[in-house]
Amino acid sequence: QVQLVESGGGLVQAGGSLRLSCVASGSIFSINVMGWYRQAPGEQRELVARITSSGLTNYADSVKGRFTISRDNAKNTVYLQMNSLKPEDTAVYYCNMAWGRNAYWGQGTQVTVSS
Repeated sequence: QVQLVESGGGLVQAGGSLRLSCVASGSIFSINVMGWYRQAPGEQRELVARITSSGLTNYADSVKGRFTISRDNAKNTVYLQMNSLKPEDTAVYYCNMAWGRNAYWGQGTQVTVSS
C-alpha cells in the first residue's frame, strides 16, 4: 500500500504564491508518475501537472507559465510551486502517484485564492 500526504495549501490573495508538497510512503515502485490534480466545487477533477521519475513534465494549459512541478526521488516527494495565483485556481488539490495499473491519491489540500 502507498500513502500520500499533502501539505502547503491555504488562503492567498490573487497574484500571490503557494507551494504544495506531497510525501509518498509505503511500497513504491521506483518508476512512477507523480502529479497534482484539482477539483473545484461542482466540477470534475482535472490534471494540473505531472512529472515522471525521470523528470518529464506536462501541464494543463491553464497553469502553464505560472505553476512548476518538481520532485525529489530520494525523498519520494513531489512539489507544486504556484505563482500568479488567480481566483479560478481555487480548488482542493490532490496528489497522485501511479505506475502500471496502480494509482494512489492523497486526501487533498484546500487552496483558496481571494480576489
